[in-house]
Amino acid sequence: MVMSFIDAHREELGIEPICRELAVAPSSYHEHAVRLADPGRRPARVRRDDELKEDIKRVHENSFGLYGSRKVWHQLRREGIAVAKCTVERLMRTMGLVTCSPEM
Repeated sequence: MVMSFIDAHREELGIEPICRELAVAPSSYHEHAVRLADPGRRPARVRRDDELKEDIKRVHENSFGLYGSRKVWHQLRREGIAVAKCTVERLMRTMGLVTCSPEM
């Protein structure tokens, strides 16, 4: 959100003055810009999350949207994909995939 504000106003105000007022290091903004231009510079967790999101989406769609995070996690483990259950839960939440509640 802060970075998008800087992007929107950097031409008229300049990056350094905006960063000074928002108490953001200019180097943080410049690193953000580099990561947008070169996805290979993104953190390892973000790159891994992108890979896992594809697998989670595939498993969820193959179950016709019936699998919740627990069953998706088990299926990924059966396929040899090492991932923590809390990671599957977090990613499914960010993807907007409905997770089933515990057994009733």
